[in-house]
Amino acid sequence: MNTTADILWIDLLIGQTMLIVPLIIFWYYKTGLILDTLIATVRMSVQLFLVGVYLKYVFEWNNPWINSAWVMIMVIVASLSISDRTKLKHRFFFIPNFIGVFISLLVVDAFLLGYIIQLDNVFDARYYIPITGMILGNSLQNNIISLNTFYKTLKDNLPEYHFALAGGAKKSEALFPYMREALINSFNPTIARMAVIGLIALPGTMTGQIIGGSSPEMAIKYQIMLMIAIFSSSVISVFLSIWVSMKIVFDRYQNLNLGIFREKRKK
Repeated sequence: MNTTADILWIDLLIGQTMLIVPLIIFWYYKTGLILDTLIATVRMSVQLFLVGVYLKYVFEWNNPWINSAWVMIMVIVASLSISDRTKLKHRFFFIPNFIGVFISLLVVDAFLLGYIIQLDNVFDARYYIPITGMILGNSLQNNIISLNTFYKTLKDNLPEYHFALAGGAKKSEALFPYMREALINSFNPTIARMAVIGLIALPGTMTGQIIGGSSPEMAIKYQIMLMIAIFSSSVISVFLSIWVSMKIVFDRYQNLNLGIFREKRKK
């Protein structure tokens, strides 16, 4: 029995008026974010509505092939979004991003759904699609920050990188400090958020399950596992994306191809 209080469509529209306050602040400080915010809100609403309609049928069909096809579309879109947000060219980074995201999801989903939750069907739409979506959505930021940090820092410090190579260091040794910086910048905020969950914030999954009628005990167990799954998947994805991309964007003399960066648009 669904005990969750419903939200009427008219109330949903009225609720979006909360955007007025942040839009006024953006306007007053001339941030240029008003149009982006409105477009993002409309896109988010339309996309979620369409996904809601689609998932209604996906859950009814519960076909492993259809479920996997939907997840694959999510992975492709995420892979494109990562390089887009880091201002890196898709032709160099789509494959590394795809490999990193896909393998990390494959490993974590198989362990979480198959072993921990012990589903008879790991492709069960009720678990497979939402959990994969949460893991993927939460790991995007880490991938974006890490790739941006790694290649921007390397570009800004190319003389130091070449000096390390000239001193006899292997490419992996010369790139070690940039990988370390990328991991620190990407995961410091994530670790800080994990440390205060339950004290400062109640995460969405736990809150949603409780609102949906689950016991707090069950909601807590799912939330703990999901946070660990998200974190583990993010670290694996970040490492693989950078590692695979290093095989592509350096020439045989270990020089970075500066053509990987997209030029900034002139305002």
